[in-house]
Amino acid sequence: MVVRYDSEATKSLGFVNLLIQEKESPQCDVFWNNELLGTCELQEQRVLAAYKGPGYHRIPGNFKDPEGFWAGFAARLRVYIVNTDLCPADETAIESQVAGKHGLTRVTIAEPLFGTTLTQYTLLWHEWGEARLRDWHNDLRKRGIREVKGNAATRSLVADGACDFGFTDSDDYFGARDEGKPVAVLPVRVNGKTICIPNSVAIIRGTSRIENAQKLVDYLLSAETELRLAKSESRQIPLGPVDKEQVPEELRPLVEWGAAGADLRPLLPDRQAVILWLKSEYLR
Repeated sequence: MVVRYDSEATKSLGFVNLLIQEKESPQCDVFWNNELLGTCELQEQRVLAAYKGPGYHRIPGNFKDPEGFWAGFAARLRVYIVNTDLCPADETAIESQVAGKHGLTRVTIAEPLFGTTLTQYTLLWHEWGEARLRDWHNDLRKRGIREVKGNAATRSLVADGACDFGFTDSDDYFGARDEGKPVAVLPVRVNGKTICIPNSVAIIRGTSRIENAQKLVDYLLSAETELRLAKSESRQIPLGPVDKEQVPEELRPLVEWGAAGADLRPLLPDRQAVILWLKSEYLR
């Protein structure tokens, strides 16, 4: 078995494009994506093969494709990471500051061309419409928000005290927490819904190793795997039923936040429009 990994800057977008290019002569058997919308695009491009094994059936309906082309598991949340030495961890106050008129030079976010920041922007486009998202984005930049290349950088800026708070993912927050940094976590919400982003797994259409591919998918979608990932450094959120007593105590509030997550499956038609717009902003 050969495993290939993505990078912090481009995330899985490069792999999605590669799998589309290879679809007539696939080199990959299983795609484990730490996001969802790229996997949905592969389904749209007829790169995936449907499979409904035992793991598929334990995952809630809003986190899987109804025809079995992919299934989600072990999610993370878009969150605010807050340096509690510099800023109170108050959700209403944080949201008011982002929506207000004062400068944001001590607030940070990853460039939204890739990764989960792209998913956040796509949800905002879907919920708010293009014009409101453009205005919001331009307002953040005019007010001096610190844009960096990835969520790890936003985590570091906040954890080390260079920024008061920032947008990142829950796994980055837990990394800073485990380092003993003075940080707290709050959910990012869009119209009252959180942004719960599952891992997703799918079999590549045309693989010559279909039985092994199915075994790997069944394992990844199992309660055993979800609990192992919940107990890992990244503290990923189980989506299917698991023994709640085995979920780490510090993760349990995020399990509740994740249950209030927006349905990300309808976002694919908006994704390409968002990418085209963002490329015009960042790749001039």
